[in-house]
Amino acid sequence: MKILILSRNAALYSTQSLIKAAQRRKHEVYVIDHLLCNLIISGGKPQLFTGYDEMMGFDAVIPRIGASATQYGAAVIRQIENMGIFTTVKADALLKARDKLTCMQILSAEGIDVPKTGIAAGDSCTGVVYDQVTKDRAVIKLLSSTQGLGVILCDKKNQGQSIVEGFHRVGQDVLIQEFIEDAKGSDIRAFVVDGEIVGAMVRQALPGEFRSNIHRGATATIAKLSSEEQDIALRATKILGLSVAGVDILRSKRGPLVLEVNASPGLEGIEATTKVDIAGKIISFIEKNLNSSE
Repeated sequence: MKILILSRNAALYSTQSLIKAAQRRKHEVYVIDHLLCNLIISGGKPQLFTGYDEMMGFDAVIPRIGASATQYGAAVIRQIENMGIFTTVKADALLKARDKLTCMQILSAEGIDVPKTGIAAGDSCTGVVYDQVTKDRAVIKLLSSTQGLGVILCDKKNQGQSIVEGFHRVGQDVLIQEFIEDAKGSDIRAFVVDGEIVGAMVRQALPGEFRSNIHRGATATIAKLSSEEQDIALRATKILGLSVAGVDILRSKRGPLVLEVNASPGLEGIEATTKVDIAGKIISFIEKNLNSSE
C-alpha cells in the first residue's frame, strides 16, 4: 500500500511512530504538510497538488491535523474523501470534535454525561452563565484549546468574569465549565481505534496543577477501565463519527464524565505508558478496511 501522512512536522514522535509501523508492514509511506496542499475543485474531478505536483496513487491517508490548522486541514481531508481515498479521520468528524462547544452539545444530546458547561453571549451575560454553571470554582477554556493551553482555573466568580471579558476583548469565545474536584487533578485517556479501546492511561497532574496533560508535566500510568468507562469512550467516538480518537474522561462522584474527544491524539504518552504499538493498530485498521473493499 501507498500511505500518506498529513503532518506539519515529519520529525514528531506520532508521525515517526506511524512511519515505522507502516514500513514494518512493507508499505510505502510519505509525509506531506497539509498547509502546503493546494486544492483544485472541478466538476467530478477533485484534485490535490503540492506545488505543480499532483498527489496521485495513494491508497490511504492518516491525517495528523493540529488545532492551528483545523479548518484548512479539514478542507484537505474533505478533498481526499471526494477523491475516493480512504482516510482514518473524516473532515466532519474532525470539525465536530475539535470545537469543544459543538462536541459537548452533540455528546450531551446523546446522553453522554459531561461537566456542566456554559457560554455567554457577551460580557453582560457572563455573571448569569457563571451562576448557572457553578457557585464556586470554574474552568475557563478556549473553544479550541489544546495541550492545556488556553485553559484557566478560577477560584471566584469575579475572577472568572474578568478572565472571560479579557478573552472577549481579543475576539475569543470561551467556555465556562464546572471544576470537577473529585478528579483530584487526574483524568483518563482512552485510545480508540476502529471501535476498540487499544490502550488507556491515567494522567496525574503535578502538585498544584489541575491540568493533567503530559505536555504540562503530568505523569501517566496504565488505566484499568470500568465497564461504564469503556462504554462511554466507545459511544462518544461512535457518536462523533471517529474511527481513531483519544477520549478524555474524568472520574466523578456522579460517574464518568467525558471532558473532550481528541480527533488527532498524540501517540507518545499512550505508547510509552501502555507499551502497546498503537501506531501499528492504526495501520492494521487501514489494512482491514482496504482489504474488505477489494
